[in-house]
Amino acid sequence: MKVRGPVGRPRTRPDAVAGDKAYSSRANRAHLRTRKIQAVIPEKADQKANRKKRGSAGGRPVSHDATLYKDRNTVERGINKIKEWRGLATRYDKTPESYAAGLHLRGSILWLRSLPTP
Repeated sequence: MKVRGPVGRPRTRPDAVAGDKAYSSRANRAHLRTRKIQAVIPEKADQKANRKKRGSAGGRPVSHDATLYKDRNTVERGINKIKEWRGLATRYDKTPESYAAGLHLRGSILWLRSLPTP
């Protein structure tokens, strides 16, 4: 997704929104559809069963882009690694500057741990 073009103000609408099965409601999908945003949300098993039970009146199956959903998983795992540091997960820091410093410090620690040992 390109957030800023070569000129002009930043975009405010993403190309796609990824979420887990908890966000697979018809209302969420309809809202994203009206804003012309692709929903990358898998369908719950009970919703799929109800749709199939209704037959042709149940509508089309929801589209699901598996590659975009895998990217969501990668981002979520990275955020969870950052949140392993308790101070960042609970936002103990009082000022935005100290919270940003904690993020930078945690990112540096994760980066240093990813380097191969000699």
